[in-house]
Amino acid sequence: MIKFLLKGIIGDKNRSLLPIIIITIGVSLTVLLSGYIKGAMGDIIDQNARFDTGHVKVMTKAYAENKDQLPNDLAILEVDSLLQQLKNNYPEINWVKRIKFGGIIDVPDANGDTKGQGPASGMAFELFSKTSGEIKRMNLQTAIVKGVLPTKSGEALIGQEFIEKLHLNIGDEVTYFGSTMNGSMTFKNFKVTGSIRFGTPALDKGAIIVDIADAQEMLDMDDASGEILGFQADEIYDDEKAKLMADIFNDSVGNTTDEYAPVMLRLKDQNNLSNYLDYVDVYTGLFITIFIIVMSIVLWNTGLLGGLRRYQEFGIRLALGEAKGHIYKTMIYEAILIGVIGSVLGSLVGLGFTYYMQIVGIDIGEMLENSTMLMPSVIRAKVTPSLFYIGFIPGLFAMVLGTALSGIGIYKRETATLFKELEV
Repeated sequence: MIKFLLKGIIGDKNRSLLPIIIITIGVSLTVLLSGYIKGAMGDIIDQNARFDTGHVKVMTKAYAENKDQLPNDLAILEVDSLLQQLKNNYPEINWVKRIKFGGIIDVPDANGDTKGQGPASGMAFELFSKTSGEIKRMNLQTAIVKGVLPTKSGEALIGQEFIEKLHLNIGDEVTYFGSTMNGSMTFKNFKVTGSIRFGTPALDKGAIIVDIADAQEMLDMDDASGEILGFQADEIYDDEKAKLMADIFNDSVGNTTDEYAPVMLRLKDQNNLSNYLDYVDVYTGLFITIFIIVMSIVLWNTGLLGGLRRYQEFGIRLALGEAKGHIYKTMIYEAILIGVIGSVLGSLVGLGFTYYMQIVGIDIGEMLENSTMLMPSVIRAKVTPSLFYIGFIPGLFAMVLGTALSGIGIYKRETATLFKELEV
């Protein structure tokens, strides 16, 4: 029967071409926009995870309450011991130390006098560690505009916008002024080995990146770190595993009043990312639901028009003794075949556009010039496994539903009346 119906669909384009076109367009839009929503939201989440939250983050309780102020005076003490404990208890997680700091970058002239200054937003990574994976995780190699990565103590990367603002050159020396963990004044000279652009204005405007050992020395943070970040396997965030891990760790610490006691937060508990993660699922589901409703209405009308054009065919089939139920079933089978054809075509078209948007993206850099949020300047779509089948939900369901609704009219007409109307 399927082969017979398929021949009818291909042979009679008047009843199949329009529904297939409508389904193809609807499914391709569903796939494209679903991929774009997931890509855009996923990029924001990934950006926050790499630069700030990790998949889980360990801080002192007091630091966690004031983390926006970068309170290094509330940093984790004896951090190497805690880090080793975390590695032993959760070996599947890649744990790294991070220090954030703020201060002033001073640029001297040939005589040693100040020729320029600017506020700096510093980040210290484990740049020289072979196991931390920080260089790859932060895309430092590909983010370099000029120069090279630091290879020894006393070297630093500076944000490209910061370099242009201060008229720096690769190889120049700059001086960092700030305060230590204990509140005293500190300064340290760094040689600029390269300029870097992350594509996030909030970071690029005043970024200075150094190795964590330099930061610990400069800030009097020997065996101390502001944060310990944990990243799950393949850098893919699993909220359930992160929540379980955080609950177990926090329960092991207990309800202590010590403000320096460590606490673990998952990504979803930081930077209001819980809303972002929930919005991805909610908006995608809402979008698909709206498309199902709209496409069902359109295809219902298409089915009604197609059914009216085929009443003579139905009359002849009834006159030959075919049961109404059988006619109705063949209409549903035809709808399923048309829905599958349209959904396959629409998915291919939608995946093609989604892949293109994944490579090219949309540049929103001008909109983020004054933004303080960690957002990528290029929003891209993302091809995910769900896009290979998500289009079949509205495409197949809408066609079958529309045909089912329009086909009810067959049962409402008496055979004699139908013959009279069609003069069969």
